[in-house]
Amino acid sequence: MTPSRTFRIRRPVRPARPGRLAAEAVTLLVAAAVAFPLYWMLLSALKPAGEIQSTRPRPWTLSPSLDSFRRVFEQQDFGRYFVNSLIVAGTVVLASALIAFLAATAVTRFRFRFRTTLLVMFLIAQMVPVEALAIPLFFLMRDAGLLNTLGSLVLPHLAFSLPFAIWMLRGFVKAVPEALEEQARVDGASRSRFLWQILFPLVLPGLVATSVFSFISTWNDFLFAKSFLISDTSQSTLPMALLVFFKPDENDWGGIMAGSTVMTVPVLVFFVLVQRRLVSGLGGAVKD
Repeated sequence: MTPSRTFRIRRPVRPARPGRLAAEAVTLLVAAAVAFPLYWMLLSALKPAGEIQSTRPRPWTLSPSLDSFRRVFEQQDFGRYFVNSLIVAGTVVLASALIAFLAATAVTRFRFRFRTTLLVMFLIAQMVPVEALAIPLFFLMRDAGLLNTLGSLVLPHLAFSLPFAIWMLRGFVKAVPEALEEQARVDGASRSRFLWQILFPLVLPGLVATSVFSFISTWNDFLFAKSFLISDTSQSTLPMALLVFFKPDENDWGGIMAGSTVMTVPVLVFFVLVQRRLVSGLGGAVKD
């Protein structure tokens, strides 16, 4: 018997369309433009002092050095500043996610007076520049006795992140059909059980997406830290630690770039950990 032969049908390779090639080229250019500042920051942190201030800057270095990173980590209380930034950012992310989830569920599932007005106020709150509220917030924190504390950083960032988070999560909660809640009640599930065991996992991608924006804005904050942390340097955060390298006679650009690189690492790690859920969350928001 002759063995049977299997034949594979080869599909003709279609040439790429010019429009698709142009879109990919534009995407690569945009990605390179976005990544170049990060590359230059890391390169400047690795360059010796003579190459950083050279009149002929080069996009490479033949003698990389870790002296700039050594000066950053040898800075007094650098570890304390790092922990303070983690505490503030982590508190804002967790608190905003919890409050935004409950508030988005309330404005979506319940009908009450001034509900539309409240949603419009959420949009208006996002239009107000943060810089315009720095002085009123300073007097508010002073009267509340929160100056020189981490609470003076947590509360403003929480207030500014909640409108965006609530408005975005509203679309995710609205996408969950009400029939699912009715079916859960028929099966004997209480409202709180439906809220945490059914609704919460469904809107989790949206929570991750809003948490990324809350984390980045809080982690990189300098305005509130400079305004509300006046005398107690033990409560300072990482952006305040970079002020040590700004000197009246000559700035230590190597230390500034090394400190900025160290500040960027936690943001990249957080983004990589939640990347998959972030993409699905943004996709759900656009779809809604």
